[in-house]
Parts: sequence; structure tokens; C-alpha cells
Amino acid sequence: MSAIRVVLVDDQQMVRAGFRMVIDSQADLTVVGEAGDGAAAVEVLARTPADVVLMDIRMPGTDGIEGTRQVTALPEPPRVVVLTTFDLDEYVVAAIGAGASGFLLKDAAPEEMLSAIRTVHAGDSVIAASSTRRLLQHVAPILRGGVAVAPAGADDGALGELTPREREVLEQMAYGATNSEIAAHFFVSEATVKTHVGRVLAKTGSRDRVQAVVLAYRTGLVAPADLLRNA
Repeated sequence: MSAIRVVLVDDQQMVRAGFRMVIDSQADLTVVGEAGDGAAAVEVLARTPADVVLMDIRMPGTDGIEGTRQVTALPEPPRVVVLTTFDLDEYVVAAIGAGASGFLLKDAAPEEMLSAIRTVHAGDSVIAASSTRRLLQHVAPILRGGVAVAPAGADDGALGELTPREREVLEQMAYGATNSEIAAHFFVSEATVKTHVGRVLAKTGSRDRVQAVVLAYRTGLVAPADLLRNA
């Protein structure tokens, strides 16, 4: 099985060096390129295929939001995980709207970063990471405030296609619950949860779990206060 190919995008070379050291220490992961901003990342990806991009938000030149938009517009785009801090919530929401598959705190433990790369590569998102769950408490009010980050083609009526159980699963996803946690909550198998999640994504027109969660907040299915109670 080939290693997951990662491209690092950060304007600080020392930060990239640290990430590279951690990632290259894993047998199933390898850094195949680095870039100092979003535009340079697109150039790297044009000659070096990759599976996952770790994209810093704040960079001189082409920032992480525009960089994410350009990367996800490529013919065979890699998954993008944006790196952020608590005080940049608006940037996170914009990056998700630009096509990012998740977000991770820059001060997250190395194990969280490695897990995020593997999770996103597997087709899921890093929405359920414990640090991301805390970050959602800050982002949720912004999502509910009408920021245009819903999936392409999705609207409030998209939720009307969901069965009652699928709506309940989407609510749990919005609280940051993993598939195993959702399975335990409803006393069903994890395979059943995966089926429900897949149907939620298909019916709402969501590219991935992150966009489905954004839709849940934007449409009011889940309110910020609900997240605080379930944190």
C-alpha cells in the first residue's frame, strides 16, 4: 500500500520543517512538497500529485482561503486541511466554504495532526477531533449568522429529504460526534451509521462531513447553544 502523499503550505520554513519531521517519521505518510503560500502550492501540485494538503490560513501573498479555493478547483484535487487558531474563526468558515475538508488547530498534538491526515485521506473529515469540537463552539455562531458556506446546490429544503433518523445523525455529526460515538448513542452498529452518513451527504449535496455540518448550522437544525450543551 502506497504512502499518503502530503504537501505542506506555510510561510514559515521552520514550521514546515517541524511538520515534515513528524509526518516523515510515519511509514504510511510522506511529504512530497512544500510551499510558502497558496499560489506556490498550486504550482507544486501541478508537478507533484498529492493526497492531502495542510494549508495555513494566514500567509503573505496568496492566503489559505484563496489557496484552498485554487487547490480544490484542480482537476484531481487533494483534500485540504486548514490550520488555524481560535482567534481566526471567520477565516476558518471562509476556508470551509472554499472547499476545505476540515480544520486543525496549529498547536494540536502531533498525534492529532497525523490522525487528521489519515482521516481526511480516508474520505472523512476532521470535524470530530476534540480540538475541532471546541473550535466549533466559536465557529457555530458565525455559521448561524448567515455566512455563505453551504454546499453547492444545497438549500434549506435539502434537509426535507432526510428521514427522521438521518436528521438525528446529522445533529450528532454537528455536535462533533464520531461514527462510533453516534453508533453508541443510537445503539446501532458503526456500519449502520456509515450508511446513514452517506445518505445524509448524498441527499444534502454535501461533498463531505464538514459541509453537511455547516449546512446543519446554517439552516438552524442545530443551534450554537445546542453545541455548548453537548460539548
